[in-house]
Amino acid sequence: MQVTSPIREPLVTGHKTMHDITEDICRRVEEKPSKAWLVAFGVSLIMLIVGGYAAASTWWYGIGMWGLNKTIGWAWDITNFVWWVGIGHAGTLISAILLLFRQKWRTSINRAAEAMTIFAVICAGTFILMHMGRTWLAHWALPLPNTYGSLWVNFHSPLVWDVFAISTYLTVSLVFWYVGLIPDLATIRDRAKLTLEKYPLLDTDTPEERREKRKKRRPIAAFIYGLLAFGWEGGAKVWARYEYVALILAGLSTPLVLSVHTIVSFDFATSLIPGWHTTIFPPYFVAGAIFSGFAMVQTLMLITRKVYKLEDYITITHIDYMNKIIILTGSIVGIAYVTEFFMAWYSGVEYERYAFLNRAFGPYWWAYWSMMTCNVISPQLFWFKKIRQSIAWSFFLSIVVNIGMWFERFVIIVTSLHRDFIPSSWAMFYPTLYDIGDYLFTFGIFFTCFFLFAKYLPVINMAEVKTILNSSDIKAKEKATEYLKEGGAVAAASPMYDKGKDL
Repeated sequence: MQVTSPIREPLVTGHKTMHDITEDICRRVEEKPSKAWLVAFGVSLIMLIVGGYAAASTWWYGIGMWGLNKTIGWAWDITNFVWWVGIGHAGTLISAILLLFRQKWRTSINRAAEAMTIFAVICAGTFILMHMGRTWLAHWALPLPNTYGSLWVNFHSPLVWDVFAISTYLTVSLVFWYVGLIPDLATIRDRAKLTLEKYPLLDTDTPEERREKRKKRRPIAAFIYGLLAFGWEGGAKVWARYEYVALILAGLSTPLVLSVHTIVSFDFATSLIPGWHTTIFPPYFVAGAIFSGFAMVQTLMLITRKVYKLEDYITITHIDYMNKIIILTGSIVGIAYVTEFFMAWYSGVEYERYAFLNRAFGPYWWAYWSMMTCNVISPQLFWFKKIRQSIAWSFFLSIVVNIGMWFERFVIIVTSLHRDFIPSSWAMFYPTLYDIGDYLFTFGIFFTCFFLFAKYLPVINMAEVKTILNSSDIKAKEKATEYLKEGGAVAAASPMYDKGKDL
């Protein structure tokens, strides 16, 4: 009996040719901003301005503007810091680890995920700067020479480890993202230069002709994208070096994915506070970071897919794979929750037992059960294929997961602090408008940066998507042949780099 395995669904649908990919992606960069983009960008700017007032007030008057007290010294600030750092993990995971494992489905979503990583880490950094109180002395967190006085930082403190881990993570992620952009920037540069050649300004032109040509010419874009492309010319040797650099950066980024949130978890695990002093935090925090990061990527890519009409590139297959990872990491997080309760009981320490019972049945019970519902129960719906491949359900549950992960960080931090060893010092935390405003400020930063990225840079990696085109797609071959017969340009030296000579 012979068994024939089913053919996998193509990762690029619509029988696209390489030229079609170039046109579809570059068109979003070259066209004028749509009304939907302008409205969304305007809303993000409003959040940035309103939240910026709260952030400026916090920096001017100090963190006394927050709802902190003597018992609860960490609250929304560190909750939001850990939440934003976690969101940034999916970008590096998709870029680095999936690249090393040769997972081809990553190619349509890796660039937006990488950009999301950079913006999320910047948002996380704002809370660290605000939490310092004296932001202008932030450089004291670095190992300065003793000519400034005895300023050597305490290298035994995980707070110092955070500075080095997150700054390294941001640097490597930024380089990885930018290097991947260079071939596509060169394509946009060449397309802009061709408008100058196709519509030259001649002395014989009438004022109306000159006006029409200037509307079609793109000299500023040719100059800016030319600078950003670093003289890329698409030769075989250049491509070989590009591949080497990508693999090296992937190798550097892979341990960072595991180390950064591990070090963030040490902020809690190295303390002696019940509810924090546990060895499960490092893997638990890493799994939670990937969990929340993939959920945020899912949210943003579903919006981008719809707004930019990229259904042929971000397919149901991509959504299905993303949801499977959300199931896996969500299940790991659920096991971690159960393990925490078991170890609190098994330890025999009455303070540890009370800390976890207080989380579930104390004054903040609503936050704990919101966390359990969003992070443990809701992802299990993805076991059903119809839900896993549903656009509406995927979008809704991705938002639910990120709400749950925010509650997780809130539960870990606030409920572990608000009742300490002395009942007379027990207190509750109530966020002020400035707590909420600072959080809104980071959303303004994130979405403003993301909308600018999605408009002025290719949101999908054209070069990598072209490498995964289904070579057995007969209709795509016929389409490409007809295009060449009609006078279309022959492909450049490398098929992944379209110089745009077919404008």
